[in-house]
Amino acid sequence: MTDSFTPQLLDGLDNVTVDTHTTFADVTSLRLGGRPRAFVRCSTPEAVVEVVRRLDDTATSWLIVGGGSNLVVADGELDLVAVAVENKEVSLGDDGLVRAGAGAVWDDVVAAAVERGFGGIECLSGIPGSAGATPVQNVGAYGTEISDVLTRVRLYERATGETRWVPASELELAYRYSNLKFTGRAVVLEIELQLTTDGLSAPLRFGQLAGKTGERRDVRAVREEVLGLRRKKGMVLDPAEHDTWSAGSFFTNPIVSAEVADRVRDSVRADRGDDDADRMPAWEVAGGIKLSAAWLIERAGFPRGYPGKRSPVRLSTKHTLALTNRGSATSEELANLARTIRNGVVSVFGVELVPEPVWIGMEF
Repeated sequence: MTDSFTPQLLDGLDNVTVDTHTTFADVTSLRLGGRPRAFVRCSTPEAVVEVVRRLDDTATSWLIVGGGSNLVVADGELDLVAVAVENKEVSLGDDGLVRAGAGAVWDDVVAAAVERGFGGIECLSGIPGSAGATPVQNVGAYGTEISDVLTRVRLYERATGETRWVPASELELAYRYSNLKFTGRAVVLEIELQLTTDGLSAPLRFGQLAGKTGERRDVRAVREEVLGLRRKKGMVLDPAEHDTWSAGSFFTNPIVSAEVADRVRDSVRADRGDDDADRMPAWEVAGGIKLSAAWLIERAGFPRGYPGKRSPVRLSTKHTLALTNRGSATSEELANLARTIRNGVVSVFGVELVPEPVWIGMEF
């Protein structure tokens, strides 16, 4: 089967708009990326299914786009079709059951739940992107992951052509992982969450949040505190502020063996002294010890704002885990900075950082 795509392939479909002018730089939070063959906007789940089915039938390369906050896309003309999922309906039951279309803005879902006094996702406030992306990489922040509250997802299974609700237990959810990630086997159409209804947050697990570990606080207060912390780190997108033109946390926190963690700590102790080594963030998790990518980046010699004001791409001046476009960058310049940081951390600590964003049309 050969690719025979033309925009006319999608003529006559309800709730579908085909745009041949939009670029990825227009829609991604990094404001980077070239022009796809078409940008296809789908406002219902049924439209998404039919578009993907027709593209698969013609062997056309395609990419699902939600909020565009987790993509690093090559510059230039791209040999793929972007499928924008824009079904944005959100329903909230009195029992705390929340159902959201995959195209819903994730922070709008959080805000609506918090306004109703529903608890469980308040620590995920301010995360950019769409609701449909949250289960794909098991989005998490401040001690909470979507797997804590996700009950099921509605998927379009490409191999069978079926649309079905799948229990969260079938997704193999782990740290920044699901069996949907990188596989392309299915498209998320809707998600369903079970939240609490007593007006209190999930038990607090993160030291930067006020209150004792395990304490439950008013969901509205926790949301505002989380938003404040994210703003201080430049992690709430502001179109007028280049320090927020990023893909959020660019690298995942590495999980290493206890021996590697001890080696890193010893290296810091020798180079920076006991106080810094004793403060090294390290958490016991399934599979080993989780280290802080941001902490490693700084200790490897990459401070906030690196490599300096003249660079079109640099680390955020607020947080070393965000790589930012200062307004005139190219995707390759961003990729080069990411590689420099990865290689530097490997050289100093022997730990390889893995990027969170999905790379399209280019290699890391």
